[in-house]
Amino acid sequence: MDKISAKGRIELLKREIEKHRREYHLHDRLTISEQALDSLKKELFDLETEYPEFITPDSPTQRVGGEALPEFQKAKHESRMLSFNDAFSEMDMRDWFKRLENYLKRNLKPEFYCELKIDGLAIELTYDEGVLIRAATRGDGNVGEDITENIRTVEAIPLRLESSKREFPKHLVVRGEVFLNKSEFQRINREQEKEGKQIYANPRNVAAGSVRQLDPKVTASRKLNSFEYDIVIGLETESHSEEHEILAEWGFKTNQHNKLVHSLEEVFKFRDFWGDDKNRDRLDYEIDGIVVITNDNGVYEDGGVVGKTPRAGIAYKFSPKEATTVVEDVRFQVGRTGILTPVAIMRPVELTGIKITHATLHNMDQIEKLGLKIGDTVIISRAGDVIPQITDVLDNLRTGEERVIHMPTSCPVDGAPVVRDGAFFRCSNKNCGAVHKEKLIHLVSKAAFNIEGMGPKIIERFMDEGLVSDAADIFELDKGDIEVLDGFGEKSAEKIVNEVREKSRVSLERFIYSLGIPQVGVETARTLAKEYKDSKNIRPMEVWEFFGGKTSADFVSLEDIGEKISKGIEDWFADGENKELMERLDKAGVIIWHERQSSSGKLDGKTFVVTGTLLNFEREEIKEKIRELGGKTSESVSKKTDYVVVGENPGSKADRARELGIAILSEEGFMKLIGQEK
Repeated sequence: MDKISAKGRIELLKREIEKHRREYHLHDRLTISEQALDSLKKELFDLETEYPEFITPDSPTQRVGGEALPEFQKAKHESRMLSFNDAFSEMDMRDWFKRLENYLKRNLKPEFYCELKIDGLAIELTYDEGVLIRAATRGDGNVGEDITENIRTVEAIPLRLESSKREFPKHLVVRGEVFLNKSEFQRINREQEKEGKQIYANPRNVAAGSVRQLDPKVTASRKLNSFEYDIVIGLETESHSEEHEILAEWGFKTNQHNKLVHSLEEVFKFRDFWGDDKNRDRLDYEIDGIVVITNDNGVYEDGGVVGKTPRAGIAYKFSPKEATTVVEDVRFQVGRTGILTPVAIMRPVELTGIKITHATLHNMDQIEKLGLKIGDTVIISRAGDVIPQITDVLDNLRTGEERVIHMPTSCPVDGAPVVRDGAFFRCSNKNCGAVHKEKLIHLVSKAAFNIEGMGPKIIERFMDEGLVSDAADIFELDKGDIEVLDGFGEKSAEKIVNEVREKSRVSLERFIYSLGIPQVGVETARTLAKEYKDSKNIRPMEVWEFFGGKTSADFVSLEDIGEKISKGIEDWFADGENKELMERLDKAGVIIWHERQSSSGKLDGKTFVVTGTLLNFEREEIKEKIRELGGKTSESVSKKTDYVVVGENPGSKADRARELGIAILSEEGFMKLIGQEK
């Protein structure tokens, strides 16, 4: 993204975030999910980090929260209440720590205090002579709402501090979180249901609404809970972990699951443990991530503040079930039945721990319902094992550069007219999908790229889900796009992607064969490969340029290539769509290796036919061995055949060899011939 585009995107994001933040903080209303809002904020933060000259005082990254409600007295904070920036990946966390070290110009001891990030409402508590005298919300960070009378009803918060080994100061300010237990939330909703009242959406909204009740009796009836985690004024400590110990000594409730760790790897383990639904379900309160703080309070203070956030602390969120991204293109994939499926190609986004780049749009009706255009910012969601879906379009973020999506009038595979079939569009050529499928199956076959684990059923599934439309799509598959499909998991998806990556480097003769040029079999592909004189790694477009510069007359002059096959090769390399495919294979990272083979002389110039069931070889394996030693293979027995290698149940080819007096070899005889009897 260039500077001008970045500036425009920043302005749009600021307005969109502020609109949703006002509803959330001022009125406790969610207009989009918190996760989608977090995603927008993260994009804004990343852009402002890259282009700091565009940071302005009114940016949401420079503010903390909402405004004080008019019904409550204002409460000015003695020290500004900050909030943390969000991280969503290990890379985000490493970048955060590196930025801190760069700012401080020194290497830091990797010691962190990890806290469960409670999904509640931040509060500040002030004590004089050990007695609670004021409680306040965060507000805008400088001024909050005085909610003292309501907080007095929360039994988890001490009204008077306990005596301990360490005396509490005369004036003390601590901070923490007020929240509602899941069990209490369920009880309240049962009562609401009995009374025919509205069911509450989530515990956080109930907690926020409860502390803002004008009648403290209502707050008391909600049985709120609270954890405290920070001493702001009254006592200086060397470490954050020590603060938690002291707070507990004075009678504050602290979270016993919080943990001191000594590396970022331990941070990742802590986050992943609580990110697991099984472990999170054991808690009687909602959490949406962890807070990570440098345990050394000296480092924390030296780090200072940037905008609204401390440099030495960050919120490491769990993988969201909703996020925002940009639709960069829409492609139309042809399924095995010829139906055209629109597929959104998106800026990569992490969702439930999986990188997502594609989303099926099903049909044009869904596109029209969403009002989706290419270039739109969208909300993408995934619940459970459901395939990711685009659920909403944030049209306020449009720039005017977006493009309307049109169904193609001709099939992207064979150019036949596209016809409407109910809610779907279909290629009018009834054989299109089936022929297309066979081409892809041919490409991954043993004699071609030999991609194991991607058989016909997998190809069919990927076509129908809109993941694969041509050969290049196979090499651009991401693990995240596969593991979200029903019947696949992380391991099976990883296995397929690793196999594809490994097999994306292929010999020239296999590559030529994989292209499915009419009547070009393994031997013809081998003959063509011999024409390439250099021994080197080749890109697909180099293959195109080499063979595209030849005519049928050049091909017919080669051994065993007739006029019909020569014309077919010339036509294939003259087709513009085939050139586009080669360009996409080039971009997808396919590498072709070619080595001019010097024959050992053992099988030089000899032609073999292999027939029957072999015990010690795969059919293609023995053919490969013959080619390596300078021989050729054929599918039919003729006077030009030198040897027929037979296995069990050889059939008519062996009979034909006997008629012509051609030498017949067993597997053992073949091994003896090439000098590898063992």
